[in-house]
Amino acid sequence: MGKTGRDWTQIYAIYGMDDWQTPVFLLIHAIIFSISSVMFLIYFDTVCYSFQMILPAVFTAGFARFAAGFTGSVTALSGVCLFYAAGNIFYSSVALRWEMAQRMVSAVHDWSTVRTALDVGCGRGILLNAVAMQLKKEGSSGRVVGLDRKNTTLSTLRTAGIEGVQEYVTCREGDARRLPFPDNYFDVVVSAGFVHTVGKEFGQKTAAASAERMRVLGEVVRVLKGGGVGVVWDLVHVPEYVQRLHELKMEDIRVSERVTAYMVSSHIVSFRKPCQHVVGPSEVRLDWRFNGIC
Repeated sequence: MGKTGRDWTQIYAIYGMDDWQTPVFLLIHAIIFSISSVMFLIYFDTVCYSFQMILPAVFTAGFARFAAGFTGSVTALSGVCLFYAAGNIFYSSVALRWEMAQRMVSAVHDWSTVRTALDVGCGRGILLNAVAMQLKKEGSSGRVVGLDRKNTTLSTLRTAGIEGVQEYVTCREGDARRLPFPDNYFDVVVSAGFVHTVGKEFGQKTAAASAERMRVLGEVVRVLKGGGVGVVWDLVHVPEYVQRLHELKMEDIRVSERVTAYMVSSHIVSFRKPCQHVVGPSEVRLDWRFNGIC
């Protein structure tokens, strides 16, 4: 059991996996490479002889043994790496997502004042339900909206029902680049492992994809109330987000330690929207509605 009193089997039983094909694909290849490395070991002399027979002018007896040993070692190492990759992706998709959801919830220090929250890219609802459980724990009358570009409403509401927080959760289909909510609407906006997927049709490293991700971040800031808190856990592109948040004049920007997820680096970024938010060169928006804090 982890800190939350739950193990990965419980989490997997409730939420399943959105992409189980990738770890299965990696696992199958890991098994193939592992069997091949064992066969190299068992039939080492036969492999050496085969090398000599194929290219006798190149493979002397000593060099053939070296080539066979090197090939077998690379094959074995490849099998180990593939096993690790499959395990890391499986762990990242289930247990790590739950753990990071708990960390993201902890990044908001006072849930008692939260009345409206938004999860951008909610998927099957791991983070969405973690927020709802926190609202329930606080005895809050607040609600959390889960937004996803795919129609996952039924599966998301099903997991909320299993977790016993369905009365705190609503779901909506929409585009994160054009959030269907008015300005200064939410006390808290969260997003886990989603923003990096926006704009991928342009290629992850292109300027167009980066612009699309920045649009999502700008929308998150737009729908936050003055004094509201945003928390984003994402992969690879976190330095871009931090730079953009500074450009948008956000306050209390904090970046967590590095966590390996899906075989790449990830971080949690949290920030607070100032009560007096400078939108453009000559435009300032004041928001005094965040429970008297601002």
